[in-house]
Amino acid sequence: MNKHNYHIIAIDDNIALLQTLKVVLGAHFERVATISDPKMIQGILAGGNVDAVLLDMNFDNSKLDGSDGLFWLKILKERENAPAVILITAFGDINLAVESMKLGADDFVTKPWNNEELINKIVGAIRKNNLAKEEPEPDNSTLQETERERIASVLLATQNNVSRAAKILGISRRTLYNKIAKYGL
Repeated sequence: MNKHNYHIIAIDDNIALLQTLKVVLGAHFERVATISDPKMIQGILAGGNVDAVLLDMNFDNSKLDGSDGLFWLKILKERENAPAVILITAFGDINLAVESMKLGADDFVTKPWNNEELINKIVGAIRKNNLAKEEPEPDNSTLQETERERIASVLLATQNNVSRAAKILGISRRTLYNKIAKYGL
């Protein structure tokens, strides 16, 4: 079997679980690192070349609400060239999964996991993350030019009746006045 040429980091406070992940992931990925302290994330990522992070949601056993994982997820996703992040927890629920996805998680896995499903989720998250990095930024000047042209044509069609033009454009009169001033119409 050919291994994927990806660098994966698994972060969990359960050493036995990390050893299991090292074996499972090591069979499918070229480079697998495990750490038990999430505070080491910044240092490890400083070297770059990390494709995905498998991140536990709970590091403080006194609170099992996933807030630790959400905190570290935000830190990871704020990085330039952020890796794919797959959150993993034994105490998952739908609300936590939705919240993590809103904050940028690429996927969510509950313990115990299915090995094949876990590998597929990691590969899929990496590919999705890489595609997102390749997408060009929208050309705002083109969007502004399009908006200006649309407003100008509606104003012309309504013979500069701002109330009618605002209604056609689906915006308030005040917003239309601001856009008229912005575009010098």
